[in-house]
Amino acid sequence: MDSKKLLIITYYWPPAGGPGVQRWLKFVKYLPDFGVQPIVYIPENPTYPIVDENLIKEVSDKAIILKQKIFEPYQLASFFSKNKTKKMNSGIIPNQKKQSFLDKVFLWIRGNLFIPDARFFWVKPSVSYLEKHIVENNIDTIVTSGPPHSLHLIGLELKQKLNIKWFADFRDPWTTIGYHKSLRLSDFAAQKHKELESQVLNTADTIIVTSKTTKSEFELLTTKPIAVITNGFDVEKVEKQTLDAKFSLAHIGSFLSARNPIILWESLVELAAEIPDFKSHLEIKLIGAVSQEVLDAIAHFGLNEYLNNLGYVSHEEAIAHQRKSQVLLLIEIDSEETKSIIPGKLFEYMVSNRPIIALGPQGSDFAEIITETNTGVFFDYSEKERLKKLILDLYNQYLEGKLQSNGVGLQKYSRKKLTEQLVQLLTSNS
Repeated sequence: MDSKKLLIITYYWPPAGGPGVQRWLKFVKYLPDFGVQPIVYIPENPTYPIVDENLIKEVSDKAIILKQKIFEPYQLASFFSKNKTKKMNSGIIPNQKKQSFLDKVFLWIRGNLFIPDARFFWVKPSVSYLEKHIVENNIDTIVTSGPPHSLHLIGLELKQKLNIKWFADFRDPWTTIGYHKSLRLSDFAAQKHKELESQVLNTADTIIVTSKTTKSEFELLTTKPIAVITNGFDVEKVEKQTLDAKFSLAHIGSFLSARNPIILWESLVELAAEIPDFKSHLEIKLIGAVSQEVLDAIAHFGLNEYLNNLGYVSHEEAIAHQRKSQVLLLIEIDSEETKSIIPGKLFEYMVSNRPIIALGPQGSDFAEIITETNTGVFFDYSEKERLKKLILDLYNQYLEGKLQSNGVGLQKYSRKKLTEQLVQLLTSNS
């Protein structure tokens, strides 16, 4: 029996680093195990804010890769300020009060001239190329993965032209995502985003989302079926790690301005003052892009002497740090819009056997997962005393050599299990 062909339209693909690449890289790895031939369409010359060459070796040799050139305004914008465009491209938007004139100009252009995003120039050439390829190769199902949400517009046009079966996969929401408000949108631009979002949600055959809250939000906008398939963890070949000698609290991934956890810094300062030897053991380990506001806050609280800011490392190294750090920090912005965000690294954290301290808005979707799997403790931003008490408890377990996490029910979040769920969805109405 021939494999079912699935055309996957995605922007992030190795050598892209960061969280955006992992979801479909892993689905593609396991799709052939379930009788599905993945055909991946990607840009030939993308502007990736983070590059991780090590991920290239993870691409399945069974995948067929299609590439077409893309024009991105970031390439022009970097002529004026390479650093600013790189940060904006990776989602690091400066605090509104600290935005320079150039920041404001770039944000206004990004939000009002490039709708839905700076990859919209790729839509028309992609539709022309893929329309022909789909017909010639008898492909009957496509998936578009966003953000960037321009890729859903490729799906929209292909659906209208060919009446192909189309699944729109939202790794993040569209108009309700946290940074959307920061884009200085005109009323016209804000309305245009909503219209495009509505068109996609009401034209795709099925919507795929990563959290229950996003599903609930989208159910108000469409009657089309919506499936929740979370991100997950893969079986990683990592050598056994020796735990850090210090009481290391590690944050892995982008540490955005709006995630700045003041109650954490306050708790650490107070514990350093109150507990003998705490300061001699403490290490704050940051891995990934860190905003200046976070670094300024750490300095303001006098915590610089405990800071180990490692910058961006490969995914492989990040996994190693997850296994050897004493405690893992998972921090989300304290806002209504971020309740639906389940950071991809959560699932890798969960299988590291290290306890997680999670901070986010009350009612966060990821709080439920952490509690149900017994992998850590969740706090909202009003619970400083409870947070401080937990850090002290974990510190005491560290001193006794007993600090670890004992997760339960993790298998349903494995990438292979999630791919099986995806295949059932893809084939349920074919």
